[in-house]
Amino acid sequence: MLSWWQLAGVDVTVDDTPRQWLRAASAPASSPVQASVAPSPAALPATLETLTAWLVSAETFPELGTIRLAPMGTTAGGLMLLTDMPDQEDLATGTLIAGAAGRLLDGMLGAIGRDRASAYIAPLAPGRPATGKIGEKLEEELGRIARHHIALARPRAVLMIGDATIRALTGMGLAPTRGKIHSVNLADGTVPAVATFHPRFLLQHPALKADAWADLRMLMEILTK
Repeated sequence: MLSWWQLAGVDVTVDDTPRQWLRAASAPASSPVQASVAPSPAALPATLETLTAWLVSAETFPELGTIRLAPMGTTAGGLMLLTDMPDQEDLATGTLIAGAAGRLLDGMLGAIGRDRASAYIAPLAPGRPATGKIGEKLEEELGRIARHHIALARPRAVLMIGDATIRALTGMGLAPTRGKIHSVNLADGTVPAVATFHPRFLLQHPALKADAWADLRMLMEILTK
């Protein structure tokens, strides 16, 4: 029996120092520890430029792929459009909300006297997951980063485009959030926000364009105050 215990690695009968046998073992000091790709709120990049550079890096959230799209437009106009993620056509052209959906967006902006050049268009997820869907935990983390992004951009109003974007910022889906102005909480205050359909969804359900126009009118009321 003693020989068996020796083979098992027992080399002393009694240890002078008490041990907490149920405590999780710590990593050896020489073992490299991989840093999380999502820093704590205090460690998030402090400027739009550094935040954008961090988000478009392939090491940031590898599940979003290597092709990333940065925000477009200007923050000077006071309007921020936050979309969910690039479509395949967006990735191919290097433009957020491109193709037929983009032409519809241009028409929507034109209806309120705006265009892409006078708005700041940013993605919740700068890349597209292979599944085409943003997982729940990733959506929550991207929502936290989006709030920081909004705080840095300092818009007068935010147009939340698409279900994933709306959930990330409000915790609710599109249906219960439409038809009202929301206050999105930021670290240093709040910003008014309106929820609406993604243009790709409106292309599939053109009867909802009247509802989208009602959303845009609410947005216009905020911007003209």
